[in-house]
Amino acid sequence: MTTYLDRIIASHRHQAGLDRRDVVQLLADAEARPGPRPFRSALTGPGLAVIAEVKRRSPSAGAISADVDPAAQARAYASGGAAALSVLTDAEFFGGSPADLAAARAAVEVPVLRKDFTVSVADVCDARLMGADAVLLIVAALDGTELPELLGIARRLGLAALVECHDEAEVERAAAAGADLIGVNQRDLLTFEVDTGRALRVAASIPTGVVKVAESGIRSAADAARLAQAGYDAVLVGEALMRAADPAAAVADMRSAAAASVR
Repeated sequence: MTTYLDRIIASHRHQAGLDRRDVVQLLADAEARPGPRPFRSALTGPGLAVIAEVKRRSPSAGAISADVDPAAQARAYASGGAAALSVLTDAEFFGGSPADLAAARAAVEVPVLRKDFTVSVADVCDARLMGADAVLLIVAALDGTELPELLGIARRLGLAALVECHDEAEVERAAAAGADLIGVNQRDLLTFEVDTGRALRVAASIPTGVVKVAESGIRSAADAARLAQAGYDAVLVGEALMRAADPAAAVADMRSAAAASVR
């Protein structure tokens, strides 16, 4: 069965195959950019950190906020206490762009994750070139040599790497590759539906010392509180915050509920 992820990754690999840019020059250009903001350490302060996402649409939900102003949304998130931002830059499936990331990052002082489907060294370089502070690496989209290679390139460029997993086996692969920032995505790869118990089940398999991030299906302050109790350092929240009438208040509510739950 062809999954959503299969189609998205196939498209990105096709585009990567068409990319004729010189990788050595790309790496040099990326290394010459100003240093990234510290992403991983932003998630390790007291309380549950919220990574607030700028997301126009998705394959499963359709249009969420197609006309969002990324800079205004970023400022709202930061005013609510978001520790970091995530910005979709995939155009074909999510309606995002590098311009969205640049606008959001310029509007705030918190670090920003490039949320995209990274399949090549050039993709990692592009993240740094567009101003991102972190890059997403999806275990299910990368083979046994690609994951450690791209993780190493990210570190060479000073980027944090959020290594996304869906089960215990993928967590084991991420840890073996040296990941120190692991996300558990609760969205099923076959159906794109959310299993809200997935992060709770997988939490125990994440090694001590790794920063733990729960992703997808976090819709309320109560959801955030449960994940904080399960030992997560951060939650990455997109659709719920994009649909909130007051995004700043929604971020603040998640943080305060999580703090109350672990006292």
